[in-house]
Amino acid sequence: MRIVFIASEMVPFAKTGGLADVLGALPHEIAALGHEVKLILPRYRGMDLQNFPMKKAMENFEVSLGAEREKVSVKSHLLAANGSNVEVFFVEHPAFFEREGIYGTSLGDFQDNDRRFIFFSKAAIEILKRMDEEPDVIHCHDWQTGLIPAYLKLMHQRQGLFEKARTFFTIHNLAYQGNFPPDTLALTGFGWEEFTLHRLEYYGKLSFMKAGLVYADILTTVSSTYAHEIQTHEFGCGMEGILRDRSSDLYGILNGIDTKEWDPETDKALAANYTSTSLAKKLINKGMLQKETHLKVDPEIPLLGMVTRLVDQKGLDLVIMVLDELAKRNMQFIIIGTGDSKYHSAFQSLGRKHHGRFSFNLKFDEKLSRRIYAGSDFFLMPSVFEPCGLGQMIALRYGALPIVRDVGGLTDTVTDYHENHGKGNGFVFEDKTPNALLAKIDEAVTVFRDKKLWMDLQKNAMKCDFSWKASAKHYVELYLRAKRRTVLR
Repeated sequence: MRIVFIASEMVPFAKTGGLADVLGALPHEIAALGHEVKLILPRYRGMDLQNFPMKKAMENFEVSLGAEREKVSVKSHLLAANGSNVEVFFVEHPAFFEREGIYGTSLGDFQDNDRRFIFFSKAAIEILKRMDEEPDVIHCHDWQTGLIPAYLKLMHQRQGLFEKARTFFTIHNLAYQGNFPPDTLALTGFGWEEFTLHRLEYYGKLSFMKAGLVYADILTTVSSTYAHEIQTHEFGCGMEGILRDRSSDLYGILNGIDTKEWDPETDKALAANYTSTSLAKKLINKGMLQKETHLKVDPEIPLLGMVTRLVDQKGLDLVIMVLDELAKRNMQFIIIGTGDSKYHSAFQSLGRKHHGRFSFNLKFDEKLSRRIYAGSDFFLMPSVFEPCGLGQMIALRYGALPIVRDVGGLTDTVTDYHENHGKGNGFVFEDKTPNALLAKIDEAVTVFRDKKLWMDLQKNAMKCDFSWKASAKHYVELYLRAKRRTVLR
């Protein structure tokens, strides 16, 4: 099959979250299964492209934004990874993409994100038109590409274009929806008949996310549990009605991780490499991490780590409420990340209060993040909701036992340890309360004190396979099923 992915982020070019990791791995895994895979991406200012030689891919062309015309330049690079090649097309437009940040700055989102991603969507479709052969599958991701299935269904397929192509729309995080004022509709080229409850209107706004949910042939999201959760009022973010209406077209396929990229046996950022059979070397990493982050160097002190965006979703209010108790329990805690200013201030204050027990690192530092996975005993993810989560998968691979809430992809990947049968790969709690979190941490520390049991549990964790291979096969099976369908929405 000929498959084209369209997204706003992709490792190694641009990243704000897990979406980029998915697009950096999944296309290559599908290509390795024998399919022709291409990807369309904006070219942002911050991309380091020195090691990725570009060639001019297509003649310059224009797309419309309301009454205006905007010029498009397209370059490409053949990206080789994991034994497969994926051609990446970069949409260039300096006024829209030559900025600090992808979607905004620390002060908030860019005010013209509607214009930017209408432009990107239209440019992506023009690139599809100019490819040698039409794709079998056009796979869009998150709100930034939500308009594309609508354009294809309402405009181009009615003109006889892309008639055989099936559109997929993957929800990576339903909380981010791309909702804009009604006058944005004039920029899209859609008529006002589309601005209705059952189409693109969402509480008086134009919703890019809803466009994808309504008009894509197939909907997917990034874990089985999240696929069920988003059809409920608690997790549906106001979209649960349309998702229930389309439940027969909605599939949950668990994300994976690149197991070559995330491997404690070969990771160059670590003080000592190790495997499940050489876990003593993990303690070397713990000691070096404690030293690096100005914590007391002591292998017997339980060390919790977090690598996270500092946003409400990640359950950080619970963390703030339990930090004083963790300090009293002679535990250490390290967190790295950036995000909302309220969390910057709160954690900086707690860092001063618990100097030597709590290390707050307000930055993005991939090497330190890797050392946190390798040096921590536990990896904390008390999320309010979690579509999939990659941190817990990486932590398991590095032998840091996850402590997680029973939501979304965390439910699908972490099994609570039970003393009675000795099985499990982490620790799971349900209630969104500080007492529930503390009780589960205490339970985990009790296991940590039993060194033989603890090592057995670490080995269980490191044996878990969350590679992309199984998930890529699921996607290909779904692509083929969609191709065989003759009547689509």
